[in-house]
Formats: sequence, structure tokens, C-alpha cells
Amino acid sequence: MPESDLDLLSDAAQQASEIALKYWKSDQRVDRKDGGSPVSEGDFAVDEFLRSELLAARPDYGWLSEETEDDPERLNRDRCFIVDPIDGTRAYVDGQKTWAISIAVAERGVPVAGVVLLPAREKIYAAVAGQGATLNGTPIRSGDRVEADGATTLSPKASLDPQWWAIQPPQLERHWRPSLAYRFCLVAEARFDAVLTIKDAWEWDIAAGILIAAEAGAAVTDRNGANIGLNRRHPQAAGVFAAGPQLHNRLITLYSGAPAR
Repeated sequence: MPESDLDLLSDAAQQASEIALKYWKSDQRVDRKDGGSPVSEGDFAVDEFLRSELLAARPDYGWLSEETEDDPERLNRDRCFIVDPIDGTRAYVDGQKTWAISIAVAERGVPVAGVVLLPAREKIYAAVAGQGATLNGTPIRSGDRVEADGATTLSPKASLDPQWWAIQPPQLERHWRPSLAYRFCLVAEARFDAVLTIKDAWEWDIAAGILIAAEAGAAVTDRNGANIGLNRRHPQAAGVFAAGPQLHNRLITLYSGAPAR
């Protein structure tokens, strides 16, 4: 019987984690991309391994990764791998634990399988569309908070600046984690109430995480309350809001000035 996409992603992520850990806390080379964000030897080594491993198993799938030059041929494929080999590179090169390997499969623009693995924290989050989400094999569920004031959110400081909100922003308890993929997973397991990202978000940062959050029961949209499509020509979403359905609706209303669609 053919290996499922989720099994393929999980196995590949576990093997890639061994490569990532060899470079972690080492004197690996670190360069700077345009804009100043770091990219390390570990990023490239994990990317190269995953590309080889995954496309060997699914040669008819497209490929979109932060560390691979984009090939528009992916737009012609029904299914596409969307990969961030190291999500949270700054934390990774600093020797911190909160970085992740994030891998998803999108089918005709919709995420259908996803894995977020934190090797240094021994956590693997996974989801398949319609089958729920898990942490280390155990089902997880997002919270059901209703009120925005006092909600715990994972978001940049800038996301709470009043200039971005149509209505006075709520009094949120703001927290931070370096990996955006991990932030969605923390909402999926109800450790935090919401993720708010008003700035446009690259697909490789969000593809696996938004599926895991949604399969755990959270509502996930862009900052305007619209569904997020994947494997687009310009692979960015217009921000992301993720939270339990009632809290999500409230946050979208406060942000846009109109009820969520």
C-alpha cells in the first residue's frame, strides 16, 4: 500500500531533524538575505535533503521552499510541497530551542497534510484535512474563548498598534515565539488563544501551521477574514488571524470594522 502523504512528511521531517541538529549550536556559516534575515548552512542542508527525499517519493508534486529558487512549474501541479526547512532561523543559529521544520502538501491551493517538528523540544504536530490534529500522536483541540479582552495572543508588537485597527484594539496579553509555524500549533493545543499576523506572510511559514490549527478546531483566515489559498504565483497571504471561532470573529470585527465572513 502506498505511503500516505502524512507518513511521508513525518518520516522526512524526522530524518531532516538529524541533519538540523548536527548544525545547531555549531560554528556553521550564516549569511544574510536581502532584508537582513539570516540563512544558515543548516537551512540549506535540510532543504536539499527534503527536496531530494520528498520529490523522489512524489515526482509529480510541485515544490515551494523558502531556500529553493522558485520554479513556476509548481503552478501546473495539482499537489505541491510547501516547505520551510528551518522556521525560526534566528533562534536556530543562536542556539535556542524554539525552531521548527515545517512541511505541508497543498492540493489545488488547499492544505491537505502538514507536519511541524521541533527537534530540540521533541514535539511533532501533524494534521490531515478532515482527520484532526495531533501532538506526538495525541489529539489536540484549540480553545473556545469568546472575549477578546484578556486573550493570550502570539503576535508581533506592531500587530497591536491602533493604526491597523478599525475599532480600538482589544487589550490582549501578548506573547512571542520565534517560529510562526509553532505559534499556530500552540493555538491548536489551546496553550494560547490566538495568532495575529497583520503583515503579509509567506506560504512556507504558514502552510503546515494553519492546517494544524484548523484541524484542531480554530478558525483561520487572512487579516480580512478571507480564506487563505496556497501555491499561488506570489506565495504570500494577507496576514493571518487564527483563534477559536467566536474569538476569531470578534478579532476580525475589531480589525476590519465588519463581521467576519
